[in-house]
Amino acid sequence: MNEKIFKAYDIRGQYPREINERVVSAIAIKLPKLLGKRIVVAHDARLSSPALYKAVLKGLQHSNVLKNVRMTTTPMFYFLVNKLKASGGIMVTASHNPKNFNGLKVVGKNAKPISGKEILLLFKK
Repeated sequence: MNEKIFKAYDIRGQYPREINERVVSAIAIKLPKLLGKRIVVAHDARLSSPALYKAVLKGLQHSNVLKNVRMTTTPMFYFLVNKLKASGGIMVTASHNPKNFNGLKVVGKNAKPISGKEILLLFKK
């Protein structure tokens, strides 16, 4: 896994060279240690997002996915994390980046952003 995908505010890279189903599934397996087990999962409208979304769900198969929202906007995702009183959330999105990019926006309780650098520490322990 390329450590360069772990950014200050999220995890992102070129799809499928840096970010792909294997990578996001491996990341998702570790995230309940940081987020807890009540997780909201969603994705944006990018063509690669549905496949990455399924890979995230696969990685979370032993957690309580509180709500798999499917496709939505990032503001709606933040709203749902709060409304459902989730312990955290994972949004498959590369935000404003070009269409050949994708990634994960990860939030904790109250939709508080968790940096990619913080998530990278899970892999280094």
